[in-house]
Amino acid sequence: MPVGPVEYLVVTFPGSRFADAIAPVLADAVSSEAVRILDLTFARTAQDGALEHVGLSELDPEGAVAFEKPADSGVRAPDLTRTGALAGLPAGSCAALILWEDLWSVPLTHAVRAAGGRLVAHERVPVDGEDDVITLLERLAALREKGELTDAEFAAQKTRILAD
Repeated sequence: MPVGPVEYLVVTFPGSRFADAIAPVLADAVSSEAVRILDLTFARTAQDGALEHVGLSELDPEGAVAFEKPADSGVRAPDLTRTGALAGLPAGSCAALILWEDLWSVPLTHAVRAAGGRLVAHERVPVDGEDDVITLLERLAALREKGELTDAEFAAQKTRILAD
């Protein structure tokens, strides 16, 4: 299945606030066909600080987010319990990793490829205006792994990111 640009976001929240605060907004984004969720995983911090995976049905018992993982997207999210983003998460807190495809950009991506072009960079500008160097480097590495960047292009962009 061809996909357009893919992004992921890790969010944390106290207890089970996913169902009442986050699920309705995510459900709206999916129903508006702005995005297609490719992966959605959850973790919770136990009292001893250990991270454990939890299921969508536990955090969204009313089923606000109808999600079935596409079997053929070929895109995999990083393991939520192994990301450094959850270091220091207080006991009883939860986290969600949402991996989505920007559906509005699929026709653009197809047109670029049909014209012989390549999508070589897709970055989010952090809300606070500061560059998140780790995220930029991870995205750059993912582009190289997918064959979208050569080793030389990767090295040049990495140098630019680290110099900024």
